[in-house]
Amino acid sequence: MAGEAGGLIYKVADRALFEAAAATGVFIGMPVDLADGYIHFSAADQLAETIRKHFAGKPDLMLFAVPVDRLEPDLRWEPSRGGALFPHLYRPLDMSLVVHHQPLAVAADGSATLPGWVE
Repeated sequence: MAGEAGGLIYKVADRALFEAAAATGVFIGMPVDLADGYIHFSAADQLAETIRKHFAGKPDLMLFAVPVDRLEPDLRWEPSRGGALFPHLYRPLDMSLVVHHQPLAVAADGSATLPGWVE
């Protein structure tokens, strides 16, 4: 359930940005995150639509997961697409908090096979 303590939230990012963040230990976000002033995440039940809407056909992506309870109090659940509450992080992400990551292939129609660790 969105906002549930102990759950995971998910981010899709360009692989180059993810790898640079892994090297420095800090992820500051994708260009849209920098423009909006927070890092956009998705809950598990929001992830497929986020991928379809924003990443269809894009190459070299990385999907990663972070525990919700490690981001508080800087994580806010705010209305976004269709009024649903989405997790927004109002600080850079410490990459040591990432618990899962893997490359993500997204088809031209926006479909993607999600890994088993997406709860």
